[in-house]
Amino acid sequence: MRRDILCRMYQIMLKIRLFEEKLIELYPQQEIKCPIHLYIGQEAIAVGVCMNLKRHDYVFSNHRGHGHYIAKGGDLKLLAAELYGKVNGCSKGKGGSMHLVAPEINFLGSSAIVGGSIPLAVGAALASSMQLRKRVSIAFFGDGGVDQGAFHEGLNFASLKRLPVIFVCENNFYATNSPQHARQPLDNIFEKAKSYGIRGIRVDGNNVLAVFTATKEAVARAQDSKGPTLIECRTYRYRAHVGPDCDFETGCRPKAELDKWLKRCPLKRFEQFLLDRGVVSKSALSKTSNKLRQEIEEAIAFGKRSPFPDVKELLEDVY
Repeated sequence: MRRDILCRMYQIMLKIRLFEEKLIELYPQQEIKCPIHLYIGQEAIAVGVCMNLKRHDYVFSNHRGHGHYIAKGGDLKLLAAELYGKVNGCSKGKGGSMHLVAPEINFLGSSAIVGGSIPLAVGAALASSMQLRKRVSIAFFGDGGVDQGAFHEGLNFASLKRLPVIFVCENNFYATNSPQHARQPLDNIFEKAKSYGIRGIRVDGNNVLAVFTATKEAVARAQDSKGPTLIECRTYRYRAHVGPDCDFETGCRPKAELDKWLKRCPLKRFEQFLLDRGVVSKSALSKTSNKLRQEIEEAIAFGKRSPFPDVKELLEDVY
């Protein structure tokens, strides 16, 4: 793989991580009023997937969507402004963390409805197919989304019509605070694709190269009219379901489990991979980090100084 692609992957993963860490620092100030679902720990998935996409390809996200938005190329200033509820935000200050949108890059929205990304992505893929456009649709959802009827209906219809859609399940083993084994009798999400005659694969969601390779193959299949793919990416969120804290303190997850996954940090693993192969130097990594921190500070400053929506706009863009 080309050096510039590897470096770009690392830069975006680091941008997501640093932005989310900044939110952890800022959230207690209570200027950000909306709930936030942090993406820390899952950065390799958003980047590994979106690095395979063109600007015209569609992405549909969920409540934990900051990473998807950034990886698809969303503007950091507009994201920050949205979190602060400002009119300059990507959703005009009315969506908040869970309802991001950037139609200029075909990031067509995130939704708090569990599994809600699936029918939207399938619909966009159907439109692409009918219009004979080689556009791929991505649906990001968690293991909790698999419990929804929309998952099975979406896979069934996408298979029936051989649609150019990729279902990306970010299996972090928890739906809110309910572990996967308490909801699903078998740990076999990727195998559910077989029931609908489509390809299903499982990858290490903390390995950006594994995610990238799997997505590259899925995109090629979609563009070649070979139908959809289900990719189960096994990963782990480092923070609570919602908010900046960890939730082992309240007994929602065992601390030993979190500690185990912290040792498999996708960012640290990829950083070491790049260093070991001489792709980058430590000084270059430091420069990248400093540059991104400055970009994030500028984005936060933009968000804070942006104006709130006027009260007259309350019912605009509401249906």
